[in-house]
Amino acid sequence: MIFALCLLAINDFLRALVRFLLPVAAADSLPLPRFYFCNMPSPIYNASVPFHFDRRPTLIAYVTCGDPDLATTKEVILASIDAGASIIELGVPFSDPVADGPVIQRASERALAHGTTLEHVLTLAAEIREHSQSAGLVIFSYLNPVLRMGLPKFCHVARAAGIDGTLVTDLPIEESQDYLCEASKNDLATIFLAAPTSTDQRLKQIAKVSSGFIYAISRTGVTGERAQMSGDARDLVKRLRRYSKLPVAVGFGISTPEQFAAIGKFAEAAVVGSAIVHAIEQNKGREAASVAHFISSLVASSS
Repeated sequence: MIFALCLLAINDFLRALVRFLLPVAAADSLPLPRFYFCNMPSPIYNASVPFHFDRRPTLIAYVTCGDPDLATTKEVILASIDAGASIIELGVPFSDPVADGPVIQRASERALAHGTTLEHVLTLAAEIREHSQSAGLVIFSYLNPVLRMGLPKFCHVARAAGIDGTLVTDLPIEESQDYLCEASKNDLATIFLAAPTSTDQRLKQIAKVSSGFIYAISRTGVTGERAQMSGDARDLVKRLRRYSKLPVAVGFGISTPEQFAAIGKFAEAAVVGSAIVHAIEQNKGREAASVAHFISSLVASSS
């Protein structure tokens, strides 16, 4: 108890000192070390445990949970893992998905029409974990559903459900202190997005708060399949290497075996989302089989 009170006093003193030395606005946004965000010490996250990058590239599969229904989503995820997906991003449907293209927007609309919530996604995660202990599981969400549940509850329940990491797409680093603290308390990796337009200073900040891996956006704009990959992705990964030794996953626009294999030449992982969601949309009644076939073709291209 005395140790905890001492930590709290140190925390308050440091915040007061920062506010004295810097303007208020600057003090509020200063990315202090994670230790000072928490009143109690937290375990160090071991990024090598949940995420395995033993292939080049490792396949990270995104699915919109609840599209067309939760039972089908479960079948798709398990089939994806069997087909070669090493990490699964469980997308939480949201009514205003500003970073997503039309394919994932439609999937979110369908999932929301069925009443899919963050709570349902976490329950689904626990069911997936019962069947697969080796695959990495990441909650991919916008901030609003997380805030509605409450950060402490979300992080606690996520970890209890077998989630390994979280990616909150619209949470800026400057406002992530509480999130980082709660995630650290619960041994959750914190995954952030890096864009081709990010400055070097921004990439340095992203590297400091990221764990597990860094998600590099291959191009500007929203998610969606593309006929050709942008050269921005390679340059972005090269820049990230200056500030972090974490694995880098490249996403946005990867939809063919050729594109997937190309990512492996300069990054540890490739995220495939819209192409998978599109396969689900176009193969009613055969969702799991069609996604498994597609993933198998991607994995085979880099063997």
